[in-house]
Amino acid sequence: MYKAFLHTHWLAVTLFFLIYVIKTVLLLSNKQDLLQKFTKITKIPEMIVSALFLITGVYMLTQMPEIKTIMIIKIALVLTSIPVAIIGFKKGNKILAALSLLMITASYGLAEMSRKHKVAVPTEGIASNDGKSLYEANCKLCHGDDGKQGAMGAADISKTAMDVNAIKQTILNGKGSMVKIEMSEEQAAAISSYVESNIKGK
Repeated sequence: MYKAFLHTHWLAVTLFFLIYVIKTVLLLSNKQDLLQKFTKITKIPEMIVSALFLITGVYMLTQMPEIKTIMIIKIALVLTSIPVAIIGFKKGNKILAALSLLMITASYGLAEMSRKHKVAVPTEGIASNDGKSLYEANCKLCHGDDGKQGAMGAADISKTAMDVNAIKQTILNGKGSMVKIEMSEEQAAAISSYVESNIKGK
């Protein structure tokens, strides 16, 4: 279900962004007639896209184990950009319209940075072969103690068919909605062994 919401959200975000790019370009180009026609044609689709953007975004927020600063900034940019855009296009104010597009672009960029960024979790004081402690520090937030929590679409690793090496590679390189974890091969091997022995098949 999470993946369906995720894909719908990205589709809505992309369409929302494209609509505002076109409207902003038309406004900045002084093509008022074309802007009015485009606004009229896309009025209903834009409402649908905006609703999907909001609904899927709220759902995904409820699935997050924690909301980080970068996400708060992204949300603030999106929420601020909407009224700025409404005023800008209603009054034909090019500065406000461009500013709203800039904020939407920035929020999109932050989302991409967050999605592709390696996760670095402090592991100081944890032995590199202590799989349980490393799992709790790096994996528990999304997978839970038993591997079944499934926050943000995290796989139920109690039912995984992956072997120890495949689990290690997933930790080091990421897979699907799971980002790369910044750690050594020895630490990843310790976690994968812990998952194999204490979570998988339980």
